[in-house]
Amino acid sequence: MAKSIQRKNNAERADSIPNQLSILPLRNTIAFPFSVLPLTVGIPRSVKLVEEALEGDRLIGLLAMKDPSIEEPQPGQIYEIGTVAKVHQVHRMPDSGLQVIVEGIERFRVKHWVGTEPYLRAEVKLASDVIEQGLELDALQRSLHDLAQEVIALSPSLPDEAGKLLNQVQDPRYLTYLVAANVRLQIADGQKILEMDHLKDKLRALISHLTHEKEVLTLGQKIQTEAREEMDKAQREYYLRQQLKAIQKELGERDESQSAFTEYADRIEKADLPEEAKKEAERELKRLEGMSPQAAEYSVINTYLDWLLGLPWNVSSEDQLDISNARAVLDEDHYNLQEVKDRIIEYLGVRKLVRERGIEVQPGEKATASEAMGAILCFTGPPGVGKTSLGQRIARALGRKFTRMSLGGMRDEAEIRGHRRTYIGAMPGRIIQAIKRAGTRNPVFMLDEVDKIGNDWRGDPSSALLEVLDPAQNHTFRDHYLDVDFDLSDIIFITTANQLETIPPPLRDRMEIIQLDGYTEYEKIHIAQSFLVPRQVKANGLHEEEVTFTEEALNKIVQDYTREAGVRNLERQIGAICRKSAVRIAAKELSHVEITPQIVREYLKKEKFESESSESIEIPGIATGLSVTAVGGDILFIEATRMKGKGELMLTGQLGDVMRESAQIAHSYVRSKANQLGIDPRLFEKVDVHVHVPAGAIPKDGPSAGVTILMAMASLFSGRPVRSDVGMTGEVTLRGRMLPVGGIKMKVLAAHRAGLKTVILPKRNERDLDELPDDVRNTMKFIPVEGIDEVLEVALMPAKTETEIHEVMHHQRLLRQPKLSLN
Repeated sequence: MAKSIQRKNNAERADSIPNQLSILPLRNTIAFPFSVLPLTVGIPRSVKLVEEALEGDRLIGLLAMKDPSIEEPQPGQIYEIGTVAKVHQVHRMPDSGLQVIVEGIERFRVKHWVGTEPYLRAEVKLASDVIEQGLELDALQRSLHDLAQEVIALSPSLPDEAGKLLNQVQDPRYLTYLVAANVRLQIADGQKILEMDHLKDKLRALISHLTHEKEVLTLGQKIQTEAREEMDKAQREYYLRQQLKAIQKELGERDESQSAFTEYADRIEKADLPEEAKKEAERELKRLEGMSPQAAEYSVINTYLDWLLGLPWNVSSEDQLDISNARAVLDEDHYNLQEVKDRIIEYLGVRKLVRERGIEVQPGEKATASEAMGAILCFTGPPGVGKTSLGQRIARALGRKFTRMSLGGMRDEAEIRGHRRTYIGAMPGRIIQAIKRAGTRNPVFMLDEVDKIGNDWRGDPSSALLEVLDPAQNHTFRDHYLDVDFDLSDIIFITTANQLETIPPPLRDRMEIIQLDGYTEYEKIHIAQSFLVPRQVKANGLHEEEVTFTEEALNKIVQDYTREAGVRNLERQIGAICRKSAVRIAAKELSHVEITPQIVREYLKKEKFESESSESIEIPGIATGLSVTAVGGDILFIEATRMKGKGELMLTGQLGDVMRESAQIAHSYVRSKANQLGIDPRLFEKVDVHVHVPAGAIPKDGPSAGVTILMAMASLFSGRPVRSDVGMTGEVTLRGRMLPVGGIKMKVLAAHRAGLKTVILPKRNERDLDELPDDVRNTMKFIPVEGIDEVLEVALMPAKTETEIHEVMHHQRLLRQPKLSLN
């Protein structure tokens, strides 16, 4: 009876609701009709709204905010369907805020906004629910009522009186909003239910939500029951184990834990551990003694002791100090690489003197004696030049064990230092694991791809390597899992990298950098004859007398089928030829195969590469530059063209910021020297310049292309082509000075591979030419320059007329057309 009177009162109040309402935005709250809601109001404009409502009819509109982080939302930032509410009670708080009790009356919809100051006001339209009486509505009402009762029974936080209140509610609309206001609904879900016009839709949505809530509560009760049973079982097992232990003690029987204790005690005694490691082992063994084998900690201690006792604390390989034998081993599989070989021989010489003269190095002096005890080298260079295999030969030359670890893509600092034993399944880091596999405390340890280490929220492995690769620290390397010091100072660490730029400077500072540059064609042919061909002949089941490679054939493979700084692809192509030869010999077609250029073409099919410089360039606006990539040196063409415009400069080819600035410097220099180059200065205001650096899919950066870009622009505007047999590199200033750049050796080797005859380089890079092989220095011309004026004199050809340029372009198009064979 009371509920029907209340609904009647709500209906009467709904009829008295005005067309315009003051709007109070709600943060993280949804107001439903018939619900009583406490609100805390603190924003000044909202306080003013409530105060003015108290002086009037006390009716306000409640709308939920879309983004609760907004302090004072505006139209568009709040939903437009809400609940008309009446303010019942207001209490002032000490901080000038208000505690407000409101009661929802009816749904409404915003027709349009009337104002935003001093608070939001809107013209509204009441939106009563559409109620379709019938059996379906009764069924939905009963399902919601039953589900709500079940959820109340499963929820320990809800009192039993809530179920009695539900039994008194007969009106389906009142039941719907009563349940919606008291179940845990997300703001978006509650708003969605409020916006539904049909009561049946609201009932279905609430039934779906309560069904999910019931499943969650049921599963939670099941989990609690299982956990309670598990605890009871663990207590029972503990009691039984204690009884079993007492029985075994009375019978004088030894249990499994006692046997393990004795075994570990013997191993600790024989292991000759350092003092700190021995104390830690004995401490863990004492814990193991009084522990049941079924205890969770038992296997953890077992594993720890196995790792601690399995490390080669005092096992070392005896260095072979025969310098002549070491030279022979190093020369056996690697051609040239003299700097690396000399460094290893120096190491052996120092070790030999230390041993012969009885010089003892104390642990605290390891930092100053690292030359005699260990070494930390970094082999850097393009792929395929023999960095990794050289580490194996160094170990063989020294008579040491070899172990290797790849750092490429490593992102977890625990890979280096290990996991702490508090984690389930914890293990030592890969440094300690590799030393245990090697079986000695002084192996040759290769850390591959040190330039490709990553980092994320799990830590920075490169920072962890700072301790490993520092002679002042690595004699007390502490793995997180072992938690005792292990001496790494006797290890020869060799890291490999393709690029030094990506290695953090503190890590790079700890390593002795040895640059391994690419090979010349002559060196590749020599390596193929001495190493690659015999290895592939043997690998493919052939005898040396069955397959022979002519020098011309190897030269064709190098020039037409590989484009690399190293010899990895060269060996791959030689292997392919050996396999095809093996097929013919196995089929008894031939007993001996001589590999000539014609056989290479037959076996390897069409050529994969063509020298970039083989095409003569006689068109203004194109210059040949030299660059360094991760796979060695390379040449690149820089193209410039012009068209009518407003003097703008366009740059394409995925250029970085430094390279873009070089292009702008080149453009400014050519404009400033227009008169000297015979260019009309007014031309720059009438044309746009477009500079492109192929290939467009590869990112490029650096200042060394500055002179090449400048020559392309100077050629474009002066009409004088750049000599096609000239490659150039160097940074350019606005005054036209040539500044030194890096990678000269790899750039010149790339120019030599591409068939260029002349290289222009900065005067201050002239000293870098001493590193070049003799065959390269003798076959190429080098022009060191200090300024752009010298480059212009050497590189630019005489100007061509428009007719000559068109004839050259037509001739080159004819050369590129495929030729038909008419047999």
